[in-house]
Amino acid sequence: MPRTPDPLPTVSVDASPHADAARGGLAAGVAAYVLWGVLPLYFPLLEPAGAVEIIANRVVWSLVFCVLLLLVTRTWSGLVAALRDRRTLGLLSAAAVLLAVNWLVFVFGILTDRVVDAALGYFINPLVTVGLAVLVLRERLRPLQWVALGSGALAVVVITAGYGQLPWIALSLAFSFGFYGLIKNRVGRSVGALPGLAAETLVLAPLALGYLVVLGVTGTGTFAAYGAWHAVALVSSGIVTAIPLLLFNTAARRIPLSVLGLLQYLAPVLQLVIGVVVLHEQMPVARWWGFALVWVALVLLGVDGVRTRLHVRAAR
Repeated sequence: MPRTPDPLPTVSVDASPHADAARGGLAAGVAAYVLWGVLPLYFPLLEPAGAVEIIANRVVWSLVFCVLLLLVTRTWSGLVAALRDRRTLGLLSAAAVLLAVNWLVFVFGILTDRVVDAALGYFINPLVTVGLAVLVLRERLRPLQWVALGSGALAVVVITAGYGQLPWIALSLAFSFGFYGLIKNRVGRSVGALPGLAAETLVLAPLALGYLVVLGVTGTGTFAAYGAWHAVALVSSGIVTAIPLLLFNTAARRIPLSVLGLLQYLAPVLQLVIGVVVLHEQMPVARWWGFALVWVALVLLGVDGVRTRLHVRAAR
């Protein structure tokens, strides 16, 4: 999921001429994060395909779907421009590797009944983003941000101690997506969401397609072995990948980023509910305490963001 800045706790409603567009953007944002949130119910439908085969299909069919959309929307030039610029292509290639890692770990977590760990990863992600701002961008943190980072780190310690092992799925998702967001920030607005995803999947496509060919030749693939509906389900992974991203892009253009920041928590909340209520994953006391510490950290980040914005407005 794309990175968004620190959220504000309120959503303002106005009667400006752009109110309809804002409402449409809000609906698109909600739809995007809800679709990302219910992915734990989708990927098990692709079994008996394993995580690597699912991701290989996701890459290939996402590329196909993106190319079709580029042709229909006549935005092909965005992809061509990204591929011609060496710096942009290099950054997008690095982003593609991180995206593949994120997808693979996420799907593996879902298929091995660790949806709660995946949800934890996306709750931790904003904290990782703040940490990267310090380590990589050399930004100075305010006191509340330091406390939030400390609370997040303590959460990992509590979960590790209570669970008996490091929550590597959650940490892998948080850090892979955190670095992915950092690289995308370096790319800037010069590459749109659709050309960007097309370029990233294009970088990964040769390896993904080669893997699928090997599976087909050796007879170990599932695409043609489990009926037409299974093949259709694997092909649909491209649509499932691109549609939420396009909805998110629509929302990002029509509503304030502060509102979009609030919506980002819809996905991990839904994933947590699905993991606990629908899939009946275990939630020992240590895990609840860990989640609570992460939520405290997120609240602190939100409070700090609100306070900072109020000070900025007062200084104007």
